[in-house]
Amino acid sequence: MRHTNDFDELVVSNNDVVLKNIAEDLRNRLPIEAMFNSEHQAVQKIHQHPLPMIHVDAFLYDDDFVDSLCEEGKMSRSYCTECGSYKTASLEFISHSFSLMELKFLYQHVLPDLTGKVVVDVGSRLGAVLFAGYLYSSAAQLCGVEMNADFCQLQEAMITKYQFIDRIKVVHADICTQASLLQKADVVVMNNVFEYFLDRQEQARAWEFIACNVRKRGSLLVTVPSLKESLSKLQTDIQLSQWVEEVQLNYDVYMEKDVDREALEQIHLYKIL
Repeated sequence: MRHTNDFDELVVSNNDVVLKNIAEDLRNRLPIEAMFNSEHQAVQKIHQHPLPMIHVDAFLYDDDFVDSLCEEGKMSRSYCTECGSYKTASLEFISHSFSLMELKFLYQHVLPDLTGKVVVDVGSRLGAVLFAGYLYSSAAQLCGVEMNADFCQLQEAMITKYQFIDRIKVVHADICTQASLLQKADVVVMNNVFEYFLDRQEQARAWEFIACNVRKRGSLLVTVPSLKESLSKLQTDIQLSQWVEEVQLNYDVYMEKDVDREALEQIHLYKIL
């Protein structure tokens, strides 16, 4: 007889394989930078960044994958500061998705048991948070809200292919039209969600809407980066101390050497008061 632990481990590693297969399917359907032309604002913002920056989707490309792409000359980690010279500097990478490790950290260490709960991912993009929630949690419903029609289509294709339709739903909409969904959510996930896609005024409006509607006492809000950092550049009337309480996380759960602790430390958990 195999022990339950062995069985659990087998199931978990099988789920890892499923997520990696989804990532491969998505890589085959997307350009290498994993952005669509329909994302005008985000593309523009990345180009306007004071230091050269490229979008590398962490769900699609882990560090080893990036290394192999660099070796093949399909991607670079550095840029030339003066054309023709050997002066190079590291490129800044930005991702709008969680990596596999971050997703496992989220569902196995950050969030409690989600049996019977509703999870809402604001700006669900490729669907990584939804797919991981299906595989690594018992959430009753995982709902993604995504403004970009191209990404909605991609998510729908994966939901159908991997038969996730019983618990995952994607809504093609601006989050500011989804008050009732936010009001019933037990967990709301927001990863780098507005900064690259909205101007400052729109960001402030979106955050005010979130603060008005994510009000269920005891429900949870997961953000990257922290609320303080996201709101620091914006003019809003949000009083954080009256809305949420931060829950301290243990970032030392993975002792392996290749764990990107810095990435984990960007993940913040809040309890709605």
